[in-house]
Amino acid sequence: MSDFYVSLIPTDVNWQPTGAAAVEAEAYVRRVFPDPDGVQQDVTVEFYDRITVVDAGENIKQITCPRCDRNIPLDWYEDLIEETEGEFDSLTVTVPCCETAVALDTLKFDWPSGFARFEIAVANPARAEHEFTPDEIGAVEAILGHPLRQVVAHI
Repeated sequence: MSDFYVSLIPTDVNWQPTGAAAVEAEAYVRRVFPDPDGVQQDVTVEFYDRITVVDAGENIKQITCPRCDRNIPLDWYEDLIEETEGEFDSLTVTVPCCETAVALDTLKFDWPSGFARFEIAVANPARAEHEFTPDEIGAVEAILGHPLRQVVAHI
């Protein structure tokens, strides 16, 4: 069985909230994603030392180059993530399609994906609406003080 994750990450890959704001955001997420008994739901808050991939996992079927607009082979991306263990100091890579240097966060993924040094995630959400609603995203943005984007993944 695969796991399902819904994450919120900052729009700026290097941005991190204060510890107090992260605690408040986690408490809010736990309120809007109640955890009934016997369910494997888990809410986590992560501060990463390096820029870390937060992608859509098995949902990704296509990645397009922002420079030449050609498809980038999924195995190239998967190999890159495996080689780096999904952590980066710089997001600049040379893409195989046009041998051009591009930033990973400019790649066009068919499912929202991203890179971040902060993530708040719900694994295997137990409520009927598995994703964050626009109002919930806005509430977490207000708590953290930074714009966020949602990533939905099957791992």
